[in-house]
Amino acid sequence: MSTRRYFGTDGIRGTANRPPMDAATALRLGQAAGRFFNRGAHRHRVVIGKDTRLSGYMLEPALTAGFIGAGMDVMIVGPMPTPAIAMLTRSLRADLGVMISASHNPYEDNGIKLFGPDGLKLSDDEEAAIEAMMTAPDSCEGLAAPSKLGRASRIEDAPGRYIEAAKASFPKGRSLEGLRIAVDCAHGAAYKVAPTVLWELGAEVVPVGVTPDGLNINRECGATAPGKLAELVRERRADLGIALDGDADRLVLADEQGGIVDGDQILALIAGSWHRDGRLRGTGVVATVMSNLGLERHLGGMGLALHRTRVGDRYVAERMRESGCNLGGEQSGHMILSDFATTGDGLVAALQVLALLVEEKRPASEVCRRFAPLPQKLVNIRYAGASPLNDEEVAGAIAAAEASLGSRGRVLVRASGTEPLIRVMAEAEDEAEVTATVEGIAGVIRARAAALASRKAAE
Repeated sequence: MSTRRYFGTDGIRGTANRPPMDAATALRLGQAAGRFFNRGAHRHRVVIGKDTRLSGYMLEPALTAGFIGAGMDVMIVGPMPTPAIAMLTRSLRADLGVMISASHNPYEDNGIKLFGPDGLKLSDDEEAAIEAMMTAPDSCEGLAAPSKLGRASRIEDAPGRYIEAAKASFPKGRSLEGLRIAVDCAHGAAYKVAPTVLWELGAEVVPVGVTPDGLNINRECGATAPGKLAELVRERRADLGIALDGDADRLVLADEQGGIVDGDQILALIAGSWHRDGRLRGTGVVATVMSNLGLERHLGGMGLALHRTRVGDRYVAERMRESGCNLGGEQSGHMILSDFATTGDGLVAALQVLALLVEEKRPASEVCRRFAPLPQKLVNIRYAGASPLNDEEVAGAIAAAEASLGSRGRVLVRASGTEPLIRVMAEAEDEAEVTATVEGIAGVIRARAAALASRKAAE
């Protein structure tokens, strides 16, 4: 877990109407971020978007009040995908973009993501500076004078701007005519724009997850639960199924047989296409430590490198800029195509896959299977109190497992940046060895977590 009070690996996140995801904190964040970006003589502006969670109605006006108090004009766009907010921040020449969303989490949670004027997520240093302003003894110092308060307005054509930008990423001269596409919008931010983009490009669209009620976002649907979409694809004989998450920055596919296609396969697919066409920049592809070793070997066969970074699409984007790569992503489905977007964009990535289906005129089950993944197992262990990762017995178990696997595979144990979870992952050629490795480490972590919790309760 992050040592900072508010910001984690992807902005601020927590249970809605409880600190830090309450109106009071959102107000302080607006005041602090507004002061941080309110530099220079020109009039400063911020774009605020959100997904469909009920708590967005609470956080949006609180943030708006904070920014107005810091002297910034606020442009409200309503429910829109995260990549749309990044795009609008740049196209509207705003100083800051804000997305209110907890991405793939259930409705009880919410989050706040910040984008700079370049449409990129803020750096760790920028977040730390804003957090310091939020926690300063006099957090109201530097707020605007009564005559310098900002104003709020609504940008009515924001959805249309993003729809046209997404369509522009699809190759000119091609059409989706003749394709039947099922799209699951997770009752989230893309519930209007995603089906519209696909239909306007010529597809027959079978939309699901497009009736948000504030409470059903990501509930047994979307990128984190694509099973029902896979069934729908088979029932409706669709050519492809597209599953987005609550803020549409990640993507999982279902082929025409209902087979699930994860982010690693999508990366391999797009990388191969772009490499063949001379469009892939840099020495390869950027992905996280979670990506399958099979992807790394597949790219190596094409003479391409897999640049690994820590988990989080923000870190993927940073490494892309450092390495000059224009393609990166995560196994979970975040796809960053920097030719078209500055952050993960599930819809734009799906359009690249659809362009290949149109070009190759083959079923998705053939087009989207680019490599055989190595057996990989991931277990999440929830804990209370101190992190068991700091325990000597846990460290010893991890070291022993790594030594046992050697060069045959990988072990990765890390703390979640958004929840009190320890994630234990292993991969190797032998599935039984993978399972035994993960279960062995997980058993030690569970035992030590329980011991630490008991010790804390006794103190």
